[in-house]
This record gives sequence, C-alpha cells and structure tokens, in this order.
Amino acid sequence: MKEKIEQLIIDLKNELNEHHEMESVEALRVKYLGKQGLLTQMMPLIKTLPNEEKPSFGKWINDAKVALEGLISDSKNKIMLEVLNQKLSNESIDVTLPGLNLKKGSLHPLSLVVEDLEDYFIGLGYKVAEGPELEHDHYNFEMMNLAKGHPAREMHDSFYVTENTLLRTHTSPIQARYMEQAGGLPIAIIAPGKTYRRDPDDRTHSHQFMQCEGLVIDKNISFAQLKSTLLNLARHLFGEEREIRLRPSYFPFTEPSVEVDVSWTVTEGETKWIEVLGAGMVHPNVLKMGGYDPLVYQGFAFGIGIERIAILKYKIDDIRQFYTNDLRFLGQFKGER
Repeated sequence: MKEKIEQLIIDLKNELNEHHEMESVEALRVKYLGKQGLLTQMMPLIKTLPNEEKPSFGKWINDAKVALEGLISDSKNKIMLEVLNQKLSNESIDVTLPGLNLKKGSLHPLSLVVEDLEDYFIGLGYKVAEGPELEHDHYNFEMMNLAKGHPAREMHDSFYVTENTLLRTHTSPIQARYMEQAGGLPIAIIAPGKTYRRDPDDRTHSHQFMQCEGLVIDKNISFAQLKSTLLNLARHLFGEEREIRLRPSYFPFTEPSVEVDVSWTVTEGETKWIEVLGAGMVHPNVLKMGGYDPLVYQGFAFGIGIERIAILKYKIDDIRQFYTNDLRFLGQFKGER
C-alpha cells in the first residue's frame, strides 16, 4: 500500500515536468488532490485494514498529501515567476524617452486671496467663522442695527426667499451669530464668504461677490488698534511701502465709521488713493444685541471685498473674469501659492 501511495508522488513529479502552464498544473492538482482525485480515492481503504495498520496508513496518506501539495505549489510559483520575468522583459523602460508633460491645475485667484487672509489672521490669533448663505432677516439686518424700514432692506437691494429669509447681503450675520454664541466673552474672528445683492453685472459689479469681515471685541479696544490692524493688513496684501487714509463715513453697525484708502503708485512721483474697505468701532446697539455690555466691552469691525483685493493684487480689469471659468485666465495663477 505504501508503494502505491509513494508512486503517486513519482507520477505527479513526472507529469509536472511535462506541463508548464498554470491551467495544466491546476488540472493536475484536481487529478491528484480533488474530491475525486487519485489520493482521495485511496483514503476509504483505511476501513479495510486491520486496526494495527490504520495509524501507519493514515500517516502515509497525510505525508503524501503534504508532498503533493508542495509539488503543486512549487510548480505554480515557478510558472508565476517565469511569467513575471517575461512581463518585465517586455515592459522594460527606456529612461532616455522624454517624460509626460502633465498639466497642473491651479487655485482660483479668489481662493488664493481667501487662503492668504485666513493664514494671516490665524497667525494673529483670530479664528475663521462660517455661517449660512441663506440667512434670517434677524441676523442679516436687525442684529446689525438695520431696523425695519431701513433703505438697505428694500427688495431692490436683496434677494428675499420668504418674508423673513434672504440670501445674505454681507457676511456680517456671521459675526452676529458668533457674538450670540460667545456668551459675552472676548472674540477675534474673520468671516470670509459669498454674498448676494441685486446689483447689475458689469466690469465692476456682480450680483454675487465675496467679502471677508473681521470682528474684535474685548475690554479697552480702541480706534488706534483698528487703525494699526488695517495698516498692517494693507501692507501684508499690497506691500510694505503702502500707507492708508481714513475718511469719515457711515455704516449702521459701526460708530464712528470710516472708508479706508490705500496709497497706490501710478507713475514715478505720482501716487493716488484707492478705496479698499470699510471699518469702524462696533455700534453700542450691536454690542447689546450680541450679548455685550457696551460700558465694559468695545470692539472694531472691518469688511473688505475679496474681488477688490484680487483685482488690485493681480491687475484684473473685469470682475466677470472671476466667474467665467476660462482656463486661459485661471492658468495665469499657477505658482501663486
């Protein structure tokens, strides 16, 4: 019996020497080790043997199974290695060939400006706040000291969805929500985002545009701190040689309020001023509605147009360029980061 089992191993070796394809080797595995295989057919013979011979027979069967499986595995590994070597030989790389010229994408110029502002203010300890674009009248107007009947609330200025909801007309409602959540604690935030107004689309106006507003509230906040913040911001955005000019203005949510101009060299020896943002000290009414005691806390706020920064920084002559998705235009900003 032992000789018959050992002969199976010899027969498999001989057959494997004649077959060099994976399918053929798998067929031999089934022939010898499958449910109806030659070795499997011998296993029931153990019932016919005397009890004293059964342990030896079982050992011969198990040893033969291990030997047969090893032969099959070795043969498959050998075939796989030959296939791999052949594939590597056929797919060798010619390192002298020129590489592929893969086109790289670029961030949108408005995204570049927003990320620059976020990096700058985060470095100063500010947090970046976000809020919904579909806003409630309470946050968009009332908490910004814009009472019912104020001209800025008229339908020709805003996109109303319902009587009390509209597409936000500025990013100030983000500040209102943040003040409400702060529980009277000091805050320093910026709030970049999209805004919507009923403006005609032309070279300098768009019904959708982006703003970045800043808000600082704490004890002993002064107008001098606001001016220093705006001067450092202008120099960060446009160059260390820049100066700013503050002109008295009016905003319902700040008092006093200012328009901020930045110096701009037109030609050698000629400098002009360009308006870039509005700012002011937070109105006491806004502080009260946000949960702050205006006798204890003060604050300053500023708002700057993202498109305005990009237009000045990258010398763009038409605001509509930002929204056409023209790859020829967007491709000019590769490497700006």
